Amino acid sequence: MSFDLVLFGGTGDLAWRKLMPALFQAFRHGSLPAGGRILGVARDDLDDARYRSFIRSRFDEVDLAKRPSADEFERFGQMLGFVRMDLSQPADYARLSQRLAERQADTVVMYLATAPSLFTGVCEQLAAAGLNTARTRLVLEKPLGHDLASNRAINETVGRVLSEKQVFRIDHYLGKPSVQNLFALRFGNALFEPLWRRENIDHIQITIAEDLGVEKRGAFYDSTGALRDMVQNHALQLLCALAMEPPINAHADAIRDEKLKVLRSLKPWTAATLDGHAIRGQYTAGKVDGQPVRGYLDEPGVAPGSHTETFVALRAEIANWRWAGVPFYIRTGKRLAAREAHIVVNFRPAPHAIFGAPPGAANRLVIHLQPRDGLELHLLAQAQDGRQWERQTTPQLTPVSLDLDFDKRFGAERVGAYERLLLDVIDGRLNLFVRSDEQEEAWRWVEPLLAHWQAHPQGLRPYAAGTWGPSASSAMIARDGHCWTEER
Repeated sequence: MSFDLVLFGGTGDLAWRKLMPALFQAFRHGSLPAGGRILGVARDDLDDARYRSFIRSRFDEVDLAKRPSADEFERFGQMLGFVRMDLSQPADYARLSQRLAERQADTVVMYLATAPSLFTGVCEQLAAAGLNTARTRLVLEKPLGHDLASNRAINETVGRVLSEKQVFRIDHYLGKPSVQNLFALRFGNALFEPLWRRENIDHIQITIAEDLGVEKRGAFYDSTGALRDMVQNHALQLLCALAMEPPINAHADAIRDEKLKVLRSLKPWTAATLDGHAIRGQYTAGKVDGQPVRGYLDEPGVAPGSHTETFVALRAEIANWRWAGVPFYIRTGKRLAAREAHIVVNFRPAPHAIFGAPPGAANRLVIHLQPRDGLELHLLAQAQDGRQWERQTTPQLTPVSLDLDFDKRFGAERVGAYERLLLDVIDGRLNLFVRSDEQEEAWRWVEPLLAHWQAHPQGLRPYAAGTWGPSASSAMIARDGHCWTEER
């Protein structure tokens, strides 16, 4: 199958840090269709040869395992081309159309790795140039808008240009192997699904922690914040995967219908929960891995006195029969103690204790998302201490774990998130992409938080870089008798 992938923002960070390495890995693995072409689009003064040289030099900055040899890049580079464009100029879209007309590829993928503010203008220009054909697929990066109204405006514009089945709203967390295994764990095994409900689960924690700061994205991040950057998309998509009902089949709309039901079942915010169940913070100077780092307000591009949150902790509930009364805790932030993303499903303790056990001991399932990829099932087993029998004491239990390391088990067979998602776009598979009504419901749920925080900026709590966030986050979960699980 032949394809043209047009990468708007083709010289940007996302293009060379994530997308090009993912496309190269697909090429290396032999899964990228041979009849393909990748066209970078940007305002830079480049041609095909210089663009290839630019991408080749940027590969020196990605992980060693993802770098091509000279021979590999020579072959991969033959797929690369460049179109110099000013995205506001109709004439430049005509030139892109001419470049695409050089060959009639079976599929044309337009990947908008640009600022979301450009999405509507680009889509309108594509339509005006006649580039919204039946062969066209459009990939939209998050965040899609900055609130419900802007998200709806983008989706309405896109909907006038292309059908819903041609639009791929990407959330790279859905492409992570561990998230795929979360679906397999729940819906492919008979062991857990009967237990996956309020009668057996006490609470669930979702943690997405980063030890990095805003890096070179200070200006972008300062207009976005952690709630828009991580919660509205990544965290809520993970919550949907955990809480959704089994779909009737594995088709895209069957899966997305069930996710939508979860988002519509989230308890709305009230005056009490806006203050008690939502914590926001901003990192100050501290130490990460023993090295001093500056605070958020000293980062380049950040406005003086900014009230943008770099940390969010939330307590959410789902008002349906399966999950009524089960709290879902979400925590995400920058400059935290470790780079660690995981989900912890905490089961209720045994209803009647006939053994001795450590305080608070109960079964839990830990789903690791990054940096490692796997599952841990924490159980209780009888302590192997023969002396207790001599004393005729109550048998004692001790925690043990079953650890499934997906990286070790599957090794070279593992496919990265962006690699998986890009191949799905080329093949037209929508299962791992977000539908417009899902996005609207997610924005509808977080919008009261955005409005409340804007009206009450004094609620922002400082936390030292290299810690696990403001103490108010721990206090919030402690009020329910729980504590955050740090998996390192």
